[in-house]
Amino acid sequence: MSTMTDKTVAVVKGLIMDGVAKANSGHPGGAMSSADFATILFSEFLNTNPDDTDWFNRDRFVLAAGHESMLLYSLLHLKGLLSADDLKSFRQLGSLTPGHPEVDMTPGVEATSGPLGQGFAVSVGFAAAEAFLGDKLGSDVMDHYTYALSCDGDIQEPVALGAASLAGLWGLGKLIVYYDSNKIQLAGPCCKVDCTDHRKVFEGLCWQVLEVDGHNHDEIRKAIKDAQLETSKPTLIIGHTTMAKGAATMEGSHKTHGSPLSAEEITATKEKLGLPAEDFYVPEDVIAHFRSRDDGLRQNAAEWKAMVESKMSDAKFAEFWGHVTKPRAELSIDWPEFTPGETMATRKAWGACLNTVSASLPTLVGGSADLDPSNQTQVFRDTYGDFGVDGYGSRNLAFGVREFPMAAIMNGLQLHGGVMPFGATFLTFADYCRNAIRMSALQELPVLYVFTHDSFWVGEDGPTHQPIEHISSLRLIPDLIDLRPADANETAVCLDIALKQEKHPSTIFLTRQGLPVLDPAEYPALPEGPRKGAYVLKDCDGTPDLILIGSGSEVSLCLETAKLFKRKVRVVSMPSAKLFDDQPDSYKNEVLPPEVTARAAAEAGRTGLWYKYVGLNGVVLGLDHFGASAPGKVLSDKYGFTPENFARMIREKY
Repeated sequence: MSTMTDKTVAVVKGLIMDGVAKANSGHPGGAMSSADFATILFSEFLNTNPDDTDWFNRDRFVLAAGHESMLLYSLLHLKGLLSADDLKSFRQLGSLTPGHPEVDMTPGVEATSGPLGQGFAVSVGFAAAEAFLGDKLGSDVMDHYTYALSCDGDIQEPVALGAASLAGLWGLGKLIVYYDSNKIQLAGPCCKVDCTDHRKVFEGLCWQVLEVDGHNHDEIRKAIKDAQLETSKPTLIIGHTTMAKGAATMEGSHKTHGSPLSAEEITATKEKLGLPAEDFYVPEDVIAHFRSRDDGLRQNAAEWKAMVESKMSDAKFAEFWGHVTKPRAELSIDWPEFTPGETMATRKAWGACLNTVSASLPTLVGGSADLDPSNQTQVFRDTYGDFGVDGYGSRNLAFGVREFPMAAIMNGLQLHGGVMPFGATFLTFADYCRNAIRMSALQELPVLYVFTHDSFWVGEDGPTHQPIEHISSLRLIPDLIDLRPADANETAVCLDIALKQEKHPSTIFLTRQGLPVLDPAEYPALPEGPRKGAYVLKDCDGTPDLILIGSGSEVSLCLETAKLFKRKVRVVSMPSAKLFDDQPDSYKNEVLPPEVTARAAAEAGRTGLWYKYVGLNGVVLGLDHFGASAPGKVLSDKYGFTPENFARMIREKY
């Protein structure tokens, strides 16, 4: 062993091989090729607090190549955050070392890696949050780097390049991505699927690009230092490496990507690396070397804390710091009032709400995927400027036509903390965002997805732009709050619900077409009812003969339909199936009495999920086919979204 760093890297590789072998599952090859860079980064550069993994000004590290998880777990073990038993439980039920890093399970893990490409985009969100808060709080308070470890497959996912384009435009100089270019992926050599010159691509995306021998420690150190010195551009460090570097006979083999090394190969490799044959070998001198900076890191964190406390005498700083650190549930938001009887699209109600509350929520940041006027974010943009382009204190994130990167970047913003992110686009483009929305729910991130133009009422743009299955599809994602308000007043309540969430992401579905603004004086349950997901909007005397259930634009349809019956009719507004399903059975039976079996529901989308509420023999007015290009009113008549047709369907059944 020529140096302690060499010995530490060898020990890390031994842990990688042993962990994967014991689990008989995992990815040793890439983890071994990335080990030199990651070990140097963690032991020599990463600024953290050894006693507090949540210290706010810590450097962030995102393992975008999540399948290399045993590398990260080995480093966290050397930091003292995971035990040897944790490493031995790799990929086992209930362990702190799952197959891919999970942010809610393992201390020191900053983000759930998830599918390739998203970790890269998440790191852009981290860096954007740091830049914004650094502008607002001062660079002495927010002054940290975001590092990401990427790989060939990660870079191949288009979401990564979309996020990279924004990072370059925004000039995120404290974003440093290491690309472990071992030129091997699961199915074989990368040359069979990729001819990209990544230097040219990333330089074209306004990045600084550095190329190093990913196994040369001096070149790695110099590249990290040079990346830190470039303050106006993000940096991509391309580390040219060898798959499974150090392996006795399998260096460069794609077979090491997703399969354990054999016992014989591991034994021979340990001998080659100068390690004893014992499993999970970690000598004390390696631990001492790896933690040699800990006392200095502790002192740095303590000085930072004292500095922040000294700034609290500045009323302006203290007020903004309060917004950064206050729990969402404690927010007090004054929403606008709307005039009953007027007609207003719920997307315009959202815009009015955004414009009213944005000044009192200074950490609310976000924007639209190139649909600012349609999504009603244009006033927000004009008022607060475009982040990066107009300065780092600007609050509008102009995402361009990049829905998937937008959603993944929002996750990074929320994971960083201190900001409240939202992103907006048409509902039909939610499919582009879907996997990042799923990752929001999986990581318990209370981001807000604003989806306008929520039905065939989009009209003339035609079937490609008219969502049919999208709301039902999104309702299938666990722990995702669906919000489809019936009018402007419900829109405000739904936004209040979303912004006060601590753990759940929210999707709000908003209309293009105007809807009547309901009068709270006539419907007294309206101001608080949406918080329980569904509520009795208009009731009758005694037990109803018929219950009509609607969401969004179809609530007003239900109210009009009810007038066509001489029977006792109850109208239920259900802006959120998720929130209603979470209520106790006593409340659900109060809203939908089991003895009342004559039920009908209306929503301008797929019908299937509504039978849960109306029963298998109930009536559902919906749309189980694609739309057409025509004015919305024409389509409404064609598809039977009229009180007369809805009443006819109900009479034929009951």
